[in-house]
Amino acid sequence: QVQLVESGGGLVQAGGSLRLSCAASGGTFSSYAMGWFRQGPGKEREFVAAIGWSWSGGNTYYRDSVKGRFTISRDNAKGTVYLQMNSLKPEDTAVYYCARNKGSRWTDDINDYDYWGQGTQVTVSS
Repeated sequence: QVQLVESGGGLVQAGGSLRLSCAASGGTFSSYAMGWFRQGPGKEREFVAAIGWSWSGGNTYYRDSVKGRFTISRDNAKGTVYLQMNSLKPEDTAVYYCARNKGSRWTDDINDYDYWGQGTQVTVSS
């Protein structure tokens, strides 16, 4: 059974940075795309970023509102995916979830992801 465990969330002031980590265990990490999603108070869960998998490195994709501020990366040897978040804004406040895609190519459709972590809270104060 695949398990995903997020860490790195916390409280930060606007303009600050956080680095989220997601450690995978119990299954195959390589060969699958990975994604980050978030769910703010009273909102639906939304796509944030994704990274595909290939022997030469996976392509990345971001929602428009985080482009240029967030960077997704992966370390296949460690079975870990990261989300570096810079220039944080209050509207980035949410619970952040990592998820494993059913395939190797990135997608932004929540239905394409079958394993999810428990989430980590990110709070950005103004």
